[in-house]
Amino acid sequence: MGSLKEGKFRFCIDRGGTFTDIYAEVPGQSEGCVMKLLSVDPLNYDDAPIEGIRRILEEFTGQKIPRSSKIPTEKIEWIRMGTTVATNALLERKGERIALCVTRGFRDLLQIGNQARPKIFDLTVSKPSNLYEEVVEVDERIELVIDEKNVTSSIEGISGELVKVTKPIDIDGLRYSLKHLLDKGIYCLAVVLMHSYTYPQHEILVEKLALSMGFRHVSLSSALTPMVRAVPRGLTATVDAYLTPVIKEYLTGFMSRFEDGANKVNVLFMQSDGGLAPEQRFSGHKAVLSGPAGGVVGYSQTLFELETSKPLIGFDMGGTSTDVSRYDGSYEQVLETQIAGAIIQAPQLAINTVAAGGGSKLKFQFGSFHVGPESVGAHPGPVCYRKGGELAVTDANLILGTVIPDFFPSIFGPNEDQPLDVEATRKEFTKLALDINSYRKSQDSSVKNMTIEEIALGFVNVANETMCRPIRQLTEMKGHETKNHALACFGGAGPQHACAIARSLGMSEVLIHRFCGILSAYGMGLADVVEEAQEPYSAVYSTDSVLEASRRESVLLTQVRGKLRDQGFGEESIKTETYLNLRYEGTDTAIMVKKPTGVDDYAVEFERIFQKEYGFKLQNRKILICDARVRGVGVTNIMKPRELETSRTSPQPEGSYKIFFGKEWYQTPLFKLEKLGYGHVLPGPAIIMNGNSTVIVEPNCVASITRYGNIRIEIHSASATVDITEKVADVVQLSIFNHRFMGIAEQMGRTLQRTSISTNIKERLDFSCALFGPDGGLVANAPHVPVHLGAMSSTVCWQLEYWNDDLHEGDVLVTNHPSAGGSHLPDITVITPVFDNDKLVFFVASRGHHAEIGGITPGSMPPFSKSLWEEGATIKAFKLVKGGIFQEEGIINLLINPCSDEKSSNKIPGTRRIQDNLSDLRAQVAANQRGITLIKELIDQYGLSTVQSYMNYVQKNAEEAVREMLKAVAAKLERETGSTVVEEEDYMDDGSIIHLKLSIDAKNGEATFDFEGTSSEVYGNWNAPQAVTAAAVIYCLRCLVDVDIPLNQGCLAPVTIHIPDGSFLSPSDKAAVVGGNVLTSQRVTDVILTSFQACACSQGCMNNLTFGDDTFGYYETIGGGSGAGPTWDGTSGVQCHMTNTRMTDPEIFEQRYPVLLHKFGLRENSGGAGYHRGGDGLVREIEFRKQIVVSILSERRVHAPRGLKGGKDGARGTNYLIKRDKRRVYLGGKNTVKVDAGEILQICTPGGGGFGSPL
Repeated sequence: MGSLKEGKFRFCIDRGGTFTDIYAEVPGQSEGCVMKLLSVDPLNYDDAPIEGIRRILEEFTGQKIPRSSKIPTEKIEWIRMGTTVATNALLERKGERIALCVTRGFRDLLQIGNQARPKIFDLTVSKPSNLYEEVVEVDERIELVIDEKNVTSSIEGISGELVKVTKPIDIDGLRYSLKHLLDKGIYCLAVVLMHSYTYPQHEILVEKLALSMGFRHVSLSSALTPMVRAVPRGLTATVDAYLTPVIKEYLTGFMSRFEDGANKVNVLFMQSDGGLAPEQRFSGHKAVLSGPAGGVVGYSQTLFELETSKPLIGFDMGGTSTDVSRYDGSYEQVLETQIAGAIIQAPQLAINTVAAGGGSKLKFQFGSFHVGPESVGAHPGPVCYRKGGELAVTDANLILGTVIPDFFPSIFGPNEDQPLDVEATRKEFTKLALDINSYRKSQDSSVKNMTIEEIALGFVNVANETMCRPIRQLTEMKGHETKNHALACFGGAGPQHACAIARSLGMSEVLIHRFCGILSAYGMGLADVVEEAQEPYSAVYSTDSVLEASRRESVLLTQVRGKLRDQGFGEESIKTETYLNLRYEGTDTAIMVKKPTGVDDYAVEFERIFQKEYGFKLQNRKILICDARVRGVGVTNIMKPRELETSRTSPQPEGSYKIFFGKEWYQTPLFKLEKLGYGHVLPGPAIIMNGNSTVIVEPNCVASITRYGNIRIEIHSASATVDITEKVADVVQLSIFNHRFMGIAEQMGRTLQRTSISTNIKERLDFSCALFGPDGGLVANAPHVPVHLGAMSSTVCWQLEYWNDDLHEGDVLVTNHPSAGGSHLPDITVITPVFDNDKLVFFVASRGHHAEIGGITPGSMPPFSKSLWEEGATIKAFKLVKGGIFQEEGIINLLINPCSDEKSSNKIPGTRRIQDNLSDLRAQVAANQRGITLIKELIDQYGLSTVQSYMNYVQKNAEEAVREMLKAVAAKLERETGSTVVEEEDYMDDGSIIHLKLSIDAKNGEATFDFEGTSSEVYGNWNAPQAVTAAAVIYCLRCLVDVDIPLNQGCLAPVTIHIPDGSFLSPSDKAAVVGGNVLTSQRVTDVILTSFQACACSQGCMNNLTFGDDTFGYYETIGGGSGAGPTWDGTSGVQCHMTNTRMTDPEIFEQRYPVLLHKFGLRENSGGAGYHRGGDGLVREIEFRKQIVVSILSERRVHAPRGLKGGKDGARGTNYLIKRDKRRVYLGGKNTVKVDAGEILQICTPGGGGFGSPL
């Protein structure tokens, strides 16, 4: 414990959203005092932490402290606190009123972000609201110098990069704009100016002026997070400006409640990085993970190496969400995370949050169980809370007996004095059982009814699987085996689920801290004080640059040591760590590398970490330094765990309760932890009451009490058996297998992202992964890029037919040909057959967009290709790996020497980046291998027959969901139009027609998509292979179902797609198709969605831009406006429908390429008018700084995105080249042009159509 100073109290407090937990060390007491209060209880007290301190001081000193008086401080040694004040303000959007100051031309930069939409099947494209109310565009500009020889008046920035002030800041104009904000009552600013990470002087001038004018708080992006990338840096500044005043107000109020305020009481606050900070250094952007960070510190410092030598997975299950983390001797940190829709760039503990907790809603839809992500919240809460709530996980645990009303506070009912309402919960489950059993009987009349206990257990099992997915991702995406960890379980609900979670993950050990219900609070007392300093440094890693980095680190070390000394730490209590942020040239994957012990060679450590995480090294690739960072730790060592004496008595139960495990009730003994001692062993089933937490020890598990008073549970795995003798799927297992199959596809995607090297795959996420049945039918497709959805099934089926019996274990196939189920040539698909005892049982496949595949233009996206051979290398069928041997020579030959035009002597260039191709192909093979490993684990766990049965069941489940949706759509069409047949058509910019006749069978829930009447194959490249149209259909169906069903072949089972041969949706195998995937797919999607009357047309284009020369190439797709719908306005500046790839950050864009970005913002009023308005497109203006070849491949430059139901059309897009003499030259929708230095490309993307007549 550590001795208490002069008989004084120590308080560790976690002020959560619902409860405030307090752990206090009391003079003269061997055990600490634990207290739990409602965080908000205005009828009884103003502030929960103050109330807790007051009550404990009263109880143990005997001194009466009226609530109206201040807290005496002479008996308090220190207070350490974590608080959700910042998190709650962010979640509820109740922060300070703020404005954003940004470089002119970028007023919408933070709203656009990376362009990606959060949920790809959400037609409303719901995005978090902006934190700022107003935007001030600052007239100023800093440019990076790219030619050091020919530039005068350049300045060396902090990072070592040369910059030039091309436009000094306009102070008079800024003063006028800031005065306007003050007049509106806005007194806080967030400031992000281009390249301020290396040249912060302009931001400092803004701050100086603003404070002199009366602004109360200014958050500078360059001061908070001096790292390249304007978007996350700017978002961090807005979070800080939005939250810091709220935190300061709370802290001021908190400190004022003590005698002599902050002068006489030592208070430290937990930051998101797991370190403590004094009040004056505690700011908004470092506070949002304050509470969860305490929990990570708590379990890591009390369990690792004291209770187990295994690395730990932290599992903190609360009411609305579950936090997952990992510890293996040091805190795992990230430099960027997204919380409540806001990106924060600052050191913080790596904590993954999943929307599943005790309050997660329970639903039965389309024949399967669903848990969350919606929560019933604290009000009204679960049914058992007596407030008219809905069924939640807590209700299910109550039915099963794992929530025991006798040990739950009686705080419910109108007078807040009643226990949990068991009868109301049973009544609601009985109603739900009628629906579930009625459905099951409709599928098989002989099936037995499920009891409400079986139903409740089913929901708990589904909830457990929901929480297992992020744990697998957290460990395995970093290259660790989940089963080799111990589960450190805490939080209010966690210990009830611990055994089941660990068993599902293959773990053999669970550790539950004796303060598991308040571990976040307890962790506050174990944390150290942390000070950080960081600055950008841009250089190629070399002997000289490492010396310069060391010099910079010395300066930063002096700063952090000084700050810690100012807080009373002596040199013996100060530890420091130095880091360099390193990345390989040509990648965006930077790793913050801690200085290796005893040596200065960061590069060796970087390569070791890179290979551990990504599975390979990049040979002959320069390593670049991005930042230097120093972390100073003031070591406290003030709370130590207390060892217990070995107990000489046998454990005695307090009573017994019935709990439902598996298929039967068990009479289960209940023990209280405070009456158990070191060495006690409790075989399961057993209940251990640990304060307010219920620990469930399941059958076939054994609990023991450790020497520190914690609980260790040994998990003895039971074999997973699923009854498949019934004719229909078990509705519980159906949900679990949905999760498992989708989890496999997701983990394949993470492996591909980790192991690839190209920007397209690693950063823009232009890839998809999926698994298929032995017939090639899609089982699960992770939702990566919509244009790939369902399309790979055609590819697998083609290969299966082609190779027939010539497929063997150790073979891997590769293809990209449109006639073999491909989309366009840059999308290369790698397929691996999966065998079990020499029997073909599954396929796994990954498709990735390769930045270079040959063809007539660099980047392999030629605007003017007329035949497929002009677009690059084509591969119909080739064994990339044969018998386990990578066929490098063969694939190199196919990629470097593509087939040329057979009618001429034209030789088409092969790939210009063969090494990148090979690296990414190997990454795709690795991703497939990961999928195979996970499938085989599933087969080992459940047996092949069960896994394949549920492969079929999940497809039937998706089919049923689509059928029900089609029946509902048919009924709506019948009501509104008197017919279930709809015809729609739209035009490509060359006049080609896409015609669709949609016929829906209302009785059977079937639909025919007949594209008869569509124009013939075109002498251009916007022909689309049939797989692209299939992808558009499956995407639209999934959007319309609006339920989280798996993407599989079942979605297309009730659907017939007819595409006339020879049309440009079913072209010949020699037709050019590069634009079909990126342009025509969007038009097909618009036609389908308007035929369903679902929403107006979106921008209908991907606005493909490529530029480069012999030394480099660059590719991007640019967002636009989404279409409005019956109940929503369209969203502005976002990727629509068939793509969801990310945009390169403006500062990275200018740092890596010879360009200046003059403008990137919303194209005002380009969305179509309507009762609901369409989203606005984007304006992107790029100046080229050297002679370069530019290609644009776009649509909707002639035919506008149409409105629906009286809504107006969105604006057409435009592409202009602005010459140096200011002449504007219109480029049309598709063009390739050689531009000179100083010329500007202006792309204005289309807006979305409006919905309903304007008012």
